[in-house]
Amino acid sequence: MALLAMFVAPELQAVEFAYEAGAEVVSSYLWRGQYNGGLSFQPDLEIGYDGDLTSLRVGVWGSVGASDWKFVKGLAKMEGYNPNTYFVPEMDVMINFNVSGLMLGATHYYYFGGSPFFNWGKFDPIEGSAGSSQTEVTIGYDFRNKCEFPLTVVWNTMVAGDDLVEQEDGTYKRAFSTYIEAKYDQPLPFEMTLSLAVGMSPWASDVYGNEKFAVTNISARLEKEWEFDACSLNLFAQGCINTDKINKTNVFVWEAGDDKLYLQKLNGCIGMGVWF
Repeated sequence: MALLAMFVAPELQAVEFAYEAGAEVVSSYLWRGQYNGGLSFQPDLEIGYDGDLTSLRVGVWGSVGASDWKFVKGLAKMEGYNPNTYFVPEMDVMINFNVSGLMLGATHYYYFGGSPFFNWGKFDPIEGSAGSSQTEVTIGYDFRNKCEFPLTVVWNTMVAGDDLVEQEDGTYKRAFSTYIEAKYDQPLPFEMTLSLAVGMSPWASDVYGNEKFAVTNISARLEKEWEFDACSLNLFAQGCINTDKINKTNVFVWEAGDDKLYLQKLNGCIGMGVWF
């Protein structure tokens, strides 16, 4: 409580209800340097409060792709079967607390019909499964709060659910898959914003596909937003490259299908969002 009091200074007075609702349509679902599916509809709803120094938000985010459940990965696991390329609808439930720039949060990821990451050979793309999930905790800091420098740094670690790594003896242990990202937002003329991000996985993780420390995401996003009385509209274009184990054969994968594109290390998308 003493630490919290240090952040929540006496000038904290006004607290008001806040909400945000909207959705984006994206040509590709990109997540932390990975291609997670093709054309997708991604609604978002958040409610909470905003204070002078603090904010609290609880929200639900989802993704439904045009190719979800469509691409069956025919290879057996011993032949290189990759469960990551079986895309299914996703729903995330999250809570985020911000106090004087310090960000604390938790997200529960749920995948309908099976995880795109795991199941360790138990997931049958024909028969399906009841679904799977992961839980992640987040801590970060927004430097705009104290020094008006448009940089945010976040640390995300999986603490529960389908997050295991295989050992040499064939057993599994919790991987505590972690993703650390620094993001810089540069305002541009015509009320546009360029967001540059670098993300890394510090140790072995099947979620991010690395066996040791790896820079898994270098991305840029150019966004333009229009404000109206009832809503706001944004258009954006994003590109990302996963530098882990990159070579000339997997920068571009010249084959059709989401199952092939997942292996591609250089990806991009365009999208549009409406927010109320």
